[in-house]
Amino acid sequence: MTPFSRFSRTDDRLGTFALRALDPAADATLLHGWVTHPKASFWMMQEADEAEVATEYRRIDKHPHHDAFIGLHEGRPAFLAERYDPAKVELVGLYEPRPGDVGMHFLCAPTDTPVRGFTLAVITTVMEFCFADPAVRRVVVEPDVRNTAVHALNAAVGFEIVERIAKPEKDAYLSICPRERFEAACAEGAVRAVRATQGVTR
Repeated sequence: MTPFSRFSRTDDRLGTFALRALDPAADATLLHGWVTHPKASFWMMQEADEAEVATEYRRIDKHPHHDAFIGLHEGRPAFLAERYDPAKVELVGLYEPRPGDVGMHFLCAPTDTPVRGFTLAVITTVMEFCFADPAVRRVVVEPDVRNTAVHALNAAVGFEIVERIAKPEKDAYLSICPRERFEAACAEGAVRAVRATQGVTR
């Protein structure tokens, strides 16, 4: 993975999304509120206290093959993202890695006022960030088989489920999205958005 530099993109409807490096000390309180929220059950940190959250993200910060980022929407913290080398982290021995593979996780901050299309804009931002590295050819994920909402989001940006795998902490669907499939999904999404504004259905 190439070294991180700040990344941003503009969503036509929802505005500017960006990623900055996570600071395990300064961001611990913010992260604790996110990862222990009931809506973050699949993050599997429900019982963690703030010190344990800080410790976990210090571990990631020091890891040579794992990075974590705070996602911003219009300059305000709004999501968490992680990037990792699946040949070294999370999926070691569970699939056949290829050169150019990168893994990712993302978590939207809990909110009482959800915005339509926001989570799709977040995953699109994280995917664009991953593919901003020209060495990346495929993004690999391993969501819990019970997480139906994220399976739908993954499909919307081009992921296909490869197989069900047993990880120590969960049963997961190994899913892969090549660069070309992501680009095609984005193009199709743009076409659907234009049709919607024009009142055209397919």
